[in-house]
Amino acid sequence: MSTSTKTVKQKILLFIKIMIPILITQVALYLMSFFDILMTGRYDTYHLAGVTIGTSFWTPVYTGLAGILMGLTPIIAQQIGAKNKREIRPTVQQALYVSLTLSAIIFMLIKWGVLPAIAKMPLDDQVVQVATEYLTGMSIGLVPLMAYTVLRSFFDALGATRVSMFIILLSAPINICLNYLLIFGRFGFPELGGAGAGYASGITYWLVFLIAALIAWSSNHFKDFMLFSGWQRVSFSRWKGILVVGVPIGLSIFVEMSIFSVVTLLMSSYTAQVISAHQIALNFTSLLYMVPLSVSMGTTILVGQSIGGNRPKDARDYTYLGIGFAVLFSFLSIFILLSFRESIASMYTPDSAIVTLAMQFFIYAAFFQLSDAVQAPIQGALRGYKDVTMTFIVGVISFWLIGLPTGFLLARYTSLEAYGYWVGLITGLTIGAIILSFRLRTIQKRQEQSRAESF
Repeated sequence: MSTSTKTVKQKILLFIKIMIPILITQVALYLMSFFDILMTGRYDTYHLAGVTIGTSFWTPVYTGLAGILMGLTPIIAQQIGAKNKREIRPTVQQALYVSLTLSAIIFMLIKWGVLPAIAKMPLDDQVVQVATEYLTGMSIGLVPLMAYTVLRSFFDALGATRVSMFIILLSAPINICLNYLLIFGRFGFPELGGAGAGYASGITYWLVFLIAALIAWSSNHFKDFMLFSGWQRVSFSRWKGILVVGVPIGLSIFVEMSIFSVVTLLMSSYTAQVISAHQIALNFTSLLYMVPLSVSMGTTILVGQSIGGNRPKDARDYTYLGIGFAVLFSFLSIFILLSFRESIASMYTPDSAIVTLAMQFFIYAAFFQLSDAVQAPIQGALRGYKDVTMTFIVGVISFWLIGLPTGFLLARYTSLEAYGYWVGLITGLTIGAIILSFRLRTIQKRQEQSRAESF
């Protein structure tokens, strides 16, 4: 629920209270993907490459469209801050309708767009087969995964981030066990290799949604909202309110996530070892990114509640707290990547050639950390203000117009080769962080001026 704080200490404690469960949730969620790559890498190099290709398509398509539903968090957070409780139930119900539509769109994109595209790629037949079967397995969990995204946005916007944490902590170990059974064919289960990781995730997503729905329906903390009572008909006017905020967020996420996938696909001209090493480095650094991402999500909640409650100074303070938390962690991330890169790479594969390549990728990944630490909480703050369009525009410019062309040129025409793509991405990410910092300050001044004029 919306909470007003007076001192810096109170703000820090509230931020930590909101953020830590989000972090645990994000890490547990990411561990599903982490163990997909880790366990498949232990199974077979070609299966690892297949899951890598499948993930490269799944991640931008799913996260971009699911990101639309993340627009619910600032919408509901501002409703909570404004003490407008009766608007929450219809907002959530219409968002669930939207989630069904988005699930159908993703399914069609995968079936009639992604799978034919993979079949035409210059890859080994075994890699193509694994990637196709992996995506098929993931697709069986589309509907519950999208619906769960709605319920999680509801929980988080209320500040009840521990609920999402509880759900994922129950579900993640089950996903890992299913991975073990279906990848390696243990205890009488079929040995599916990389495809088994996809089916394990698809089954787990159903479990995650069912637990979330049960909590939203039965828990005393959420009963008053009556989310599943008095179902309304589809309201396109409410859809518009959700989509106006959500679509730029989804596009922004798609722009950012797809750039990494495109880079992976461009690397298909390199050997399977290079692709695998790149994916290992990307997989582990993405795990580290869960901290600034969690800070970003916590910032969205607290800034949204503060703006809804007409407290622009609190919103500004939470923004700076978020940046401070993320930057401090980035130094730890850099230390980990540079000091333990060989040990980390060896966790993924026993292949010494892949380990050596991954160690080099980790050096470049270390440079990502500081720019990510600044950009992520700024994006979170802007979403809390419902200022979402500029984030999308900056993402297009920094990643697609600057980062990717720079990386392509460095990879093709310098001795950096595959590492050149990472240098390009670092360049784009840094420029994006700088531009968004200026945008944030403009929005903050506008909010503070508006409040001063209202008195």
